[in-house]
Amino acid sequence: MALSNDTALVLFSGGQDSATCLAWALARFRHVETLGFDYGQRHAVELECRETLRRDMASISAEWAARLGPDHMLDLGVLGALSETALTREAEISLTESGLPSTFVPGRNLIFLNFAAALAVRRQARHIVTGVCETDYSGYPDCRDDTIKALQVALNLGMAQRFVLHTPLMWRDKAQTWSLAEELGGADLVEAINRHSHSCYLGDRTHAHAWGYGCGTCPACELRAKGWAAYVER
Repeated sequence: MALSNDTALVLFSGGQDSATCLAWALARFRHVETLGFDYGQRHAVELECRETLRRDMASISAEWAARLGPDHMLDLGVLGALSETALTREAEISLTESGLPSTFVPGRNLIFLNFAAALAVRRQARHIVTGVCETDYSGYPDCRDDTIKALQVALNLGMAQRFVLHTPLMWRDKAQTWSLAEELGGADLVEAINRHSHSCYLGDRTHAHAWGYGCGTCPACELRAKGWAAYVER
């Protein structure tokens, strides 16, 4: 594929999806930086996975190592303070009266992308990459394609920029996301994401499974396990 000389900023949580998106960006852009958010998430252990994943990806390819730029971390503790959800409180994971899971943090991706755009202006990054998806997901409205397209318009108008919001996983299920990782970085990348990324909502990294670490029962673990099983059986 043709390599773009532009800079890309990847929203990088330390999870499977964002790790795959980082690999996707490294395959396409000359310079790639990462951005993480500490918002008081219950599974803050994901933030500890980020540097290991960055190091693993740099070791997969000398070209990727040369393209991987600085990492940025923003403290958005106010988001966690505002949110009474199962991702920011010790609360049961369940469906709410609205039909959304209790893990939905209102405005999270909208806020993330606004801050990412503000940083992108300073870092002269035209491309912003996020791992949101509406194929295998928990029904979050701020992960939907229409939301991202509307937000791109709003950011471009409100900041007088020409950002491009990339969502390489939007129409991929979890099995296809594993397959994409294999296409991008082979077995080494799949192994790195399997062992070192984190998806479990409860922050469990004590139980090892074929698909990685996690409690095995929360919605995030169930999605990841189902996707892994479909990937290895393909």
